[in-house]
Amino acid sequence: MALTQPQSGDTTQERGAAGEAGRPAEATAVLRGNLATTACMETLQVAYLHAVAAAAGCSLSQPFPDNGIDWQVSHGSPAHTVDDEVTIKIQLKATQQIAAAPAGSHFSFTLDNDHLRKLARAQVAVPKILVVMLLPRQVDHWLLARPDALELRHCCYWVNLAGHPVTGQRRTNVRVPVARVFDDRALCEIMARVGAGGSP
Repeated sequence: MALTQPQSGDTTQERGAAGEAGRPAEATAVLRGNLATTACMETLQVAYLHAVAAAAGCSLSQPFPDNGIDWQVSHGSPAHTVDDEVTIKIQLKATQQIAAAPAGSHFSFTLDNDHLRKLARAQVAVPKILVVMLLPRQVDHWLLARPDALELRHCCYWVNLAGHPVTGQRRTNVRVPVARVFDDRALCEIMARVGAGGSP
């Protein structure tokens, strides 16, 4: 599961967003473990995927060994026409280099060409999607628990890259629509389309 390396520093927008959520912009320092930030990013995005799958009534499995696809998500329903249970494959990515609520209709994300080729195959038995999580640069702003909610910041977005061309020498920029928020309703809609014999 490849992650975009974090950059040092913070942004005013992120500090302000955290303060609005109920946590002071300058939170009291806590003694966190010494895991690499990228490892913690991976853990958080997996937690996000698990929460979405649970709310959508889906089961999860992890290929072993990982061959460029992180998770398989399955959805059972008598309404499906191609099978009683359909599956999609998900490649997870996470970055701290793109601000929350990106301006415009999409944001750009760079993929290694090998990863893109795997996601871009048009003729597949099991459809694949890319899910990108945008995280604040400060770990203090990742999570907020209160009596009525547990917030994971910021959000995941999804895109179907089937047929996408490889344009760079080693890496290619892909466009991720900001309208495609990856939540339980989006996952159910994806599964309904796949269950009807369509694409995600």
